[in-house]
Amino acid sequence: MLLLRDHQGREVRLTDERLAHIHEHAEMAGLDAALVETLRSPQFVIESLSDHATALHYRYYVGTRVGDKWLCVVVKYDALDAFVLTAYLTDKLKKGIQLWPKP
Repeated sequence: MLLLRDHQGREVRLTDERLAHIHEHAEMAGLDAALVETLRSPQFVIESLSDHATALHYRYYVGTRVGDKWLCVVVKYDALDAFVLTAYLTDKLKKGIQLWPKP
C-alpha cells in the first residue's frame, strides 16, 4: 500500500489491490508517476455527480500510449479516510461541480 498526498495535503491510500486493478488496463502501464503527480497537482478536480464524497482529479498528458489524454484519478473521501478507487485515461472531463481550482 502507498500513502500519497492530494493537492490539499490530505493523505490518500492506494492499495495494492487498486493499483493492480489500474494496471489491468494496458494504457496505464508506466503511468504510476503521472498518477501521483495528478493527485498532488491536478489541473482540475470535479465532484462526482453520482457520489458527492468522490472527487475526480484530472491532469492532461501529451503522448501517452493512446495519444494526448486527460489522466483521471478517482478518490473516495470520508471523514476519516481517503483512498484511490481507480485511474484511467479519457478524452474529456466528466460533468460535475468544479472543486479545484475554485471557479
